[in-house]
Parts: sequence; structure tokens; C-alpha cells
Amino acid sequence: MNILLLTFYFEPDLCAGSFRNTALVEALSPKLKKNDHLDVVTTMPNRYSTYKAEASEFEKYASNINIYRSELPEHKSGFFDQINSFRAYYSSAIKQVKDKEYDLVIASSSRLFTAFLGARVSSNKKAPLFLDMRDLFRENMQEIIKNPVISYPLDIFLRFIEHYTFKRADQINIVSEGFRDFFEKYEAPISFYPNGIDDVFLENNFKKNTGNHSNRIITYAGNIGDGQGLHKVIPQTAKLLQDTDYEFRIIGDGGTRKLLKEELDDLKVSNVELIDPVDRDTLLKYYKETDYLFLHLNDYDAFKKVLPSKIFEYAATGKPIIAGVGGYAKEFLEKHVKGTLLFEPCNAAELADELKKNTLSEEAVDRKGFNNKYARSSIMNELAENILESYRK
Repeated sequence: MNILLLTFYFEPDLCAGSFRNTALVEALSPKLKKNDHLDVVTTMPNRYSTYKAEASEFEKYASNINIYRSELPEHKSGFFDQINSFRAYYSSAIKQVKDKEYDLVIASSSRLFTAFLGARVSSNKKAPLFLDMRDLFRENMQEIIKNPVISYPLDIFLRFIEHYTFKRADQINIVSEGFRDFFEKYEAPISFYPNGIDDVFLENNFKKNTGNHSNRIITYAGNIGDGQGLHKVIPQTAKLLQDTDYEFRIIGDGGTRKLLKEELDDLKVSNVELIDPVDRDTLLKYYKETDYLFLHLNDYDAFKKVLPSKIFEYAATGKPIIAGVGGYAKEFLEKHVKGTLLFEPCNAAELADELKKNTLSEEAVDRKGFNNKYARSSIMNELAENILESYRK
């Protein structure tokens, strides 16, 4: 059985897509039979311009697993940068698989077009298509792009891409139950295998290590884009807390980091530290030093359906979580994650008031049941078995 996995991100890149698909390959590897073969067609590390990681264009991951990485143009995560990057990936992937035959195509996609690439390849190869959908791209674009001159024709174009792609799928996996209503209009069976907790977070002790810090530290680590909307809440909240002992650490990069920095400068905020993306070993040290972990999604209707992967990573630390989310993510946190302070997205005044009341304990929270249920290795093992049992001839 020859399998193709298409994913824009893969190790050693730093993002949810990379962690998820690396874990999927790790789960598939021991389950492959002697005559099975897996090709992973991905990109060179490119998630952040401020973080560089070494990787080879070709890697022999295992005796029957090959990794092919496409070189991409330099970019800074802007909208048109992302278009150019995907165009390069699409072209490279088509060339890479041109003379190969596959019995199954798997595409893991957050921005729709990797799924579309999977649909095109599966059609050309006459192979079944398994889609792992990590986001609702078109719905996000409807809210992010406000100019009707751009948004209207873009929406028509994306609807066409969606219809072609999802009608081609033989099975669709979703990472959030909030996506189910969207995909039920298509004929493909739907499965639910969410993101999860990587072993590195399960194996570490995150007991507070204060280092040289006496302040109460609130840490955010991840992408800094319009979807996270940090520029709408962090500077304003920090300003309201400037006379307290709260300190924000924002670790990461993305399309709106510059805007966040400008807001911080305009408000003359002194209790926020911006830190470039770091590797996981360094991130673990920051997590140990922090008192609270911060999560936020912009106040868009489309984001009421998502389940951020960051929830699983944060929960594993046992640290209290501060989350500005709504919809399914809010329901999930209320039901499954103890020790969470919830506030309305982008409502800096509400967040500042809650923190001034100090209603959230700084003590570690026992989440052993959650950690056992959502260990990434277990989830990916189940997904890998589902895929192989469903499509092995």
C-alpha cells in the first residue's frame, strides 16, 4: 500500500500542524507492513521569519517512509506572502508526485488549499482521499477581509474550491466538534480526532520556578495573527494593570505582531515583554516560570466553532489558564479543563477587573484525567488505525 501525506507543516517547524502531522507519521510508522510505503510531501521550516530551523529537502524517516520538503520564498506571514508560499508548495508537490502511484492520499489542511491539493492529486491518481480538516478557511476569510471588492469575489472562488474538494473526499476528519454542522452537507463520513497533548508536556514537571521574577507572570505562546487578536486585548489590559504586579509575556510571531507592538508603544505599556519564537526546550522553561497561561481568539463568529490546539498544551502544565474565547472552545474549557478563567473575547476591561479581584488560584490544577484522555500519541494511534483499516486492500 502506497500512501501520500500532504501537509504544509512538518517537523522541525513550530506550529500545531507540524506537531499533529509529525505525530501522525510516528503513529503510522510501526503499523505499516513490509510492502507498505509512505511519502510525506511538505515544506522547509517556514512558519516564522524570526525562527530558523535546520532541515533537509529529503529525509529518510524510516526504511519505508520518505520526507520531501519544498523550498519556499521568504515571507513574513502576510496574506499575499502566504499565497505565494502555497503556490510554490503546490507546484513543487505536483512535480514530486507526478510519476508515482498511490493507493491513498491524506491531506491535513488548515487553510483549505492543502486539502484542494489533495483532491487534485487523488483525482489524478484515482486514489481515495482522507481529509484532516483543522480550520474553516472560507468562513474565517469572510470575517477577516472586510473590503467587499475583495471579499465577495474571493468568497465565490473559495466556495468553488470547497465544493470541489469536499465532494472529492472519501472521509473527513475534524479537530473540533464545532465543525460538524459545516461538513455534514457533504456525503463523506465524518470522524472526530482532535489535537492533543504531546509527550514532552506530559513528561515534564511544571512546578513554579520563579527564577529572578517576583511579579505574577501571564504567558502567551504561539502565533500572533488576526485570528488571535492579541492587539485588541493585551495592550489595553496591560495598561489597566500597569500599577499591579502582573506582567505579560508574549512569545511568538505572526502577521499582527507589528500591530501589537505599535499598540503597546502608543499606550506606553511597560508590563509586556515580546519574545521571538523559541524551541520547545526553551518554551518549557518559560512555562515553568509563569503563573498563568493566556489564550485568546478574535471576536469573529467563525472562531466560535474552533477548538484551539493550545488548550491541550496549556492544560497539561497544570497551570491556571486565562481564556478569552466563545462558542465551542468556551464550552469545552468549562466542561473539561479545571482552573480556567473565562472572559469575553477582546474585553480588556472585564479581564482586568477579574485579575484585580484575583479570583483565579495560582496553585497547580490536577488535570490527570484530562491528560490521559487527550494524550496526542493515543489520539494519533487511533486515527492511524482508522485510516489503515478503512483503506487497506
